[in-house]
Amino acid sequence: MPDIVSRRVPPFAQTTFLLSPARTDGRRGRIVLDEQATFPLAVRLREQGATIADVFSFVSGLYFRGKLAYAREYARTHSVRHGVLVIVPGMGLAPPETVITLADLRAIATIGVEPEEPRFREPLERDAAALAMQLSEADRVVLLGSIATGKYVDVLGRHLGARLHFPLEFVGRGDMSRGGLMLRCVGGGRELEYSRVDGAVRRGQRPPRLERIR
Repeated sequence: MPDIVSRRVPPFAQTTFLLSPARTDGRRGRIVLDEQATFPLAVRLREQGATIADVFSFVSGLYFRGKLAYAREYARTHSVRHGVLVIVPGMGLAPPETVITLADLRAIATIGVEPEEPRFREPLERDAAALAMQLSEADRVVLLGSIATGKYVDVLGRHLGARLHFPLEFVGRGDMSRGGLMLRCVGGGRELEYSRVDGAVRRGQRPPRLERIR
């Protein structure tokens, strides 16, 4: 029999998603931080902790739920440990399954989401650098969050460079519209088109309203 020659097949490009953080110092954040609250999530957060996914989904509502569902559906990785990571003030990049306590959430709520805030910037710099080391030039990282300001992209771009992408259909949309768009994409099996952040038009006209789901 002829010898079987094994050939090395190059790996497929990976797509990792980074989810922008939920605002934890707003009305819904105060509700879940209330030590007198009796609904299940608040009790779980106090007694044993709850996942970032559950807490941010409650605090942010439709927007974060849409980001999380979309990222879980379309992440494609083989060497990167986590295909979905959440930007968490003070924690850097954390998997959505990470459990946080009431004390953790209080600390998160005190940290401004600004690159000038070292408590926000330094953990994000650390984890963005570590993620970049795991990626090849063929891989991409998609930010599900605003690129209109530099609060995320300035830090991430320094380490991820041309691999940092964003959904083109995010331009001009508000948070609720983005959340609804991503949930529709998951339900309809449609992945959005992505573009590199560097050199992109970061602001645009507001697109037409999404059609109602019948």
